[in-house]
Amino acid sequence: MQKCIIIGISDKHGQWFPPEVEAAIRCHRVFSGGRRHYEIVRPLLPENAEWITITVPLSKVFDQYAQHTEVVIFASGDPLFYGFAATVQRECKDCDITVIPSFNSIQLLAHRLNMPYNHLVTVSLTGRPWDELDKALIEGQSLIGCLTDHNKTPHQIWQRMTDYGYTNYNMYVGEKLGNELEERVCVYNQTYTYSTPNCVLLEKTSDRNIPFGLPDSEFCLLNGRKKMITKMPIRLCSLAALDLVGKKTFWDVGFCTGSISIEAKLRFPHLHITAFEVRTEGELLIQQNARHFGALGITPVIADFMSTDLSAYPQPDAVFIGGHGGQLLPMVAKIKSVMATDGCIVFNSVSEESLELFKEGVTSVGMTWSEVYKLTVDDNNTITILKAQ
Repeated sequence: MQKCIIIGISDKHGQWFPPEVEAAIRCHRVFSGGRRHYEIVRPLLPENAEWITITVPLSKVFDQYAQHTEVVIFASGDPLFYGFAATVQRECKDCDITVIPSFNSIQLLAHRLNMPYNHLVTVSLTGRPWDELDKALIEGQSLIGCLTDHNKTPHQIWQRMTDYGYTNYNMYVGEKLGNELEERVCVYNQTYTYSTPNCVLLEKTSDRNIPFGLPDSEFCLLNGRKKMITKMPIRLCSLAALDLVGKKTFWDVGFCTGSISIEAKLRFPHLHITAFEVRTEGELLIQQNARHFGALGITPVIADFMSTDLSAYPQPDAVFIGGHGGQLLPMVAKIKSVMATDGCIVFNSVSEESLELFKEGVTSVGMTWSEVYKLTVDDNNTITILKAQ
């Protein structure tokens, strides 16, 4: 069985190591790590040391590892914290792994700020989408640590937060933490040029008020038409019928103002939401409304749903039909063809004709339907909320 010892280090040159690390360096010949790590530990390596540089493609790196029974690997911070140890576990399933951690960069930044971090929520934006940061912000987490990369920088994080109204956080940035010559810790400043690697701490200063049931009056409407929005009581009942707590991916077909998508995102921030609308005005509408309410992470698609290739979008396990353009039967069939096997469709019927069409459509594709609620709001027509499973 191959053995890997993975040692976490900081960016400090001439750093102190505990006896177990010194022994591992002294007793081994094959070492590995990034170029930055090599420059830090090179003076400590034995004269006959062989160094394997970690670079892409990683398959070649692991091919080199396979030629040796024991390898000592240097990695940044805590190798089990969004680190290289997880990669070794995935690629070398039979490997005997020993991890000797150091502080990770988020911990170091909290230490520099003398900031207790027992309630910290950490997200990684390194080569990853915004999803986890969006979720943490909507949830109103009190302390958020962000690992950045060259594309998702402190400036881009700050811009995204301010675009959606999340100005209730202080941002602290730590650059090259552990490097005694180049380390810098500061409050975020828009005029600074931040060097890499860096990380961010977001400290909440106040709560945002997100009402349970967003007021219809606060939405921008399509051409100011008050009837072109799913009213708040109907909206909440529709979301209840969708049962989104255990769902992963939600599609809102015919989103118009985006009210269903926005309410869903704020109530269930873990959801991946894709919203479809044929009217070009919808793109600006949903953007304005999402930013007003702080609903980050909704993906709008402006296109005719019935002629759109849906294979490019995550498979939904919950779908709301808000508009069908007279194509309810083929729309139900198209949704069923791409939906997860345990998925559901919710539709709000405003007429006896659309009610019967929906029943016919779901029955024809082998789904079962039920009437969940019948509601009347103010002097509007009665809405029947139907669910197909």
